[in-house]
Amino acid sequence: MQVASAELLTKAQAARAASRQLAKLSTTIKDAALGRIATALEKQQGQVLAANEKDVVAARADGLSATMIDRLLLNGQRLAGMAADVRAVAGLPDPVGESFDTRTMPNGLIVGKRRVPLGVIAAVYESRPNVTVDISVLCLKSGNAVILRGGKEALHSNKALVQLVQASIESAGIPRDAVQFIESTDRDIVLQMLRFQGGIDLLIPRGGEGLIRFVRDNALIPVVTGGIGVCHTFVDSSADVDKALAIAYNAKVQRPTVCNALDTLLVHSQVAPTFLPRLAEVWGKAGVEVHADKRALALFGPEPPAAVRPATREDWGKEFLSLIAAVKVVDSLEEALAHVEQYGSGHSEAIVTQDYSHALRFLDEVDAAVVFVNASTRFTDGGQFGLGAEVAISTNKLHARGPMGLRELTSYKWTVLGDGHIRS
Repeated sequence: MQVASAELLTKAQAARAASRQLAKLSTTIKDAALGRIATALEKQQGQVLAANEKDVVAARADGLSATMIDRLLLNGQRLAGMAADVRAVAGLPDPVGESFDTRTMPNGLIVGKRRVPLGVIAAVYESRPNVTVDISVLCLKSGNAVILRGGKEALHSNKALVQLVQASIESAGIPRDAVQFIESTDRDIVLQMLRFQGGIDLLIPRGGEGLIRFVRDNALIPVVTGGIGVCHTFVDSSADVDKALAIAYNAKVQRPTVCNALDTLLVHSQVAPTFLPRLAEVWGKAGVEVHADKRALALFGPEPPAAVRPATREDWGKEFLSLIAAVKVVDSLEEALAHVEQYGSGHSEAIVTQDYSHALRFLDEVDAAVVFVNASTRFTDGGQFGLGAEVAISTNKLHARGPMGLRELTSYKWTVLGDGHIRS
């Protein structure tokens, strides 16, 4: 088994000790701690933004892409949004201690389940420093200690945010050791975490395909993999064209660098002659580059706009994470479903239709964590689903699927109440 480094071993042991105390804390104490984190995010913006500026300057000097820098960047508006998300989590019901599925057996035993924290959760993630706060507050509210390991490109930002969180929870009566941050940028640390049996109860990776694959291939502990979003939107023959345009625009343009942004647009051949020229106009104004199949390309005219070019085989099933989208014309719902089945990643898929039977078939037959009817895939988000925030978006089917919030960070134990019962 991989030997844990001194830093990982020390911080994991501290997290384990803190998790035992955290699991017993009242909801009132946990919510008060979250409130202090939110206030600190608002009042200490200067320190956090100064640290983030160091990371952004270094990222530009290292030639990181505009997509990566956008993920890395913090500003006043984003910090205010983070504070609002923290307060939203504080306002949610505490899952710890919830009793459910309780029933009385014929022999009089009262059998049920009770939610309990998982224990020590580790998170490995890239670029986005807001993840530091999201995961910390969700783990704290659900009674779990957390070990954070962010990317080296966000080292200064993450350290500043962790220090803010630790000081806030300590002032509220929660051990600061409940939130740990791995400062080493040695890539071998991730492998050590993945093989730290007994030290980490669940590891959640958030990042690109390379990280997800590495975690899946090397883990000896429970992990939740997913988050790679190859997201499709199908514009059916009966679609309201105005609604379809608005949905396609939002899904691609509103924030193109995230996993729930549209990657491939499938358009029914009956509506394509009306829809695609209008789409080219609105996407063109936003700077979207379209990779169109032959049939779609023909509908853009003999001299298509410069932002439209022929699609290649590699465009299908690709997560672009930028203002690029693939477009394909299909002749039926069945063809759209087949395309999604072949190229989808199990993340988020959408249909725009006025046909109730087609909507139901899409909901029933598409195998994805989230399936939409007449709505943008950009809604796949813990905050948008009322979870306050999310630790990840899982494309697994066990133990959690889709945006993971408080309940997804708990397990349960069976409880059995008797009155001198013995088994015959």
